Amino acid sequence: MGQTRRNILKAGGLGLSAVALSGLGGRVMAHEQGVIPKADRPLEILILGGTGFTGPFQVRYALARGHRVTIFNRGNKSLDWPGPVEELIGDRNEGNLDALKGRKWDVCIDNPTTLPFWVRDAGQVLQDNVGHYVFTSTLSVYASNAEAGADETDALLEYRGEDPMAETMDSLRADRGRLYGPLKAESEREVARWFPGRHTIIRPTLIVGPGDQTDRFTYWPLRMARGGQVLAPGDGNDPVQIIDARDLAEWTIRQAEARTGGAYNAAGPDYEFTFEAMLHGIRAVTGKAAELNWVSADFLSEQGLSPWSDMPVWIPQQGEYAGFSRRSNAKAIAAGLTFRPFADTVSATLDWFRGQPEDRQADIRSGISAEREAEALAAWRQFSSQHSAS
Repeated sequence: MGQTRRNILKAGGLGLSAVALSGLGGRVMAHEQGVIPKADRPLEILILGGTGFTGPFQVRYALARGHRVTIFNRGNKSLDWPGPVEELIGDRNEGNLDALKGRKWDVCIDNPTTLPFWVRDAGQVLQDNVGHYVFTSTLSVYASNAEAGADETDALLEYRGEDPMAETMDSLRADRGRLYGPLKAESEREVARWFPGRHTIIRPTLIVGPGDQTDRFTYWPLRMARGGQVLAPGDGNDPVQIIDARDLAEWTIRQAEARTGGAYNAAGPDYEFTFEAMLHGIRAVTGKAAELNWVSADFLSEQGLSPWSDMPVWIPQQGEYAGFSRRSNAKAIAAGLTFRPFADTVSATLDWFRGQPEDRQADIRSGISAEREAEALAAWRQFSSQHSAS
């Protein structure tokens, strides 16, 4: 494959020393040892959300840095915190933001917003009551994925419907593929309207790691841990960009402290990463014998197996997706974004998933079943045999 031995080792094999040192898998990070340095000054931080995927990591890191944290959400999930956290109840989907009125914070971090009217409503309440607004967006806001190395100045999608403020969660669920990116882009524009000159836009790539309820990345550590014959999409050279939820959360808090304005592509790692390197890195962590069978994109399509859904994380590097997973992250790295070893992400993801209830572990939400994989591999072997014979 096109991936060098050096990068494969960087992705996986060399990470094993970190796993071994930690005992339970994954490098022992500074925050796990309780030695996170305090911020220069404590802030009053409001987190809209706070109990989803990245939110709990933000809360814990912010507390460790010495900040005072308030979270605002519907109150449907109760979590234990390592320090005092003020919890306010409301429902942005219903326009119920009364709990935020008449309060002031240094920074607001907006995690869950996809609908522009959520930003508008928050802006109406908070525009004079927060010093800086940090908005978690997505790399899906870009109008084109054709150019490798495109940066934050690339054009954004335009909303083509009648009224973005009239879009609801129901309309988004009904047509997510068409609406998600444009509505996120419109939400970014709404942030700029309400908080001009004092906002930060963070555009993550695929967020992975412990706590991910989509299982898009988790599918691969689980599959490699099963061992045996593995259906591997493409030729191994397609690029991959991911970011550990903990790295994203901690950097978001540091951005809140710095109040650095502008937009940033939060994509990792900080070296060229391919699908081959990802699977080799995962195999190195699991330690299971797994043979990778690289199956062409055309054949997978003929088998009815789609990139990203049936084959999670993977998008063939061709045509309009030639630049997918090749966004420039130089600006974010210059602003202090760092990445833990890939081996840590893999081991922490496995540890988290194996700690879930049995019914959750039986409900893998991405990828294909073992039976479907075996069928596709058998068809591939037959196809390969016939064509090699001819």
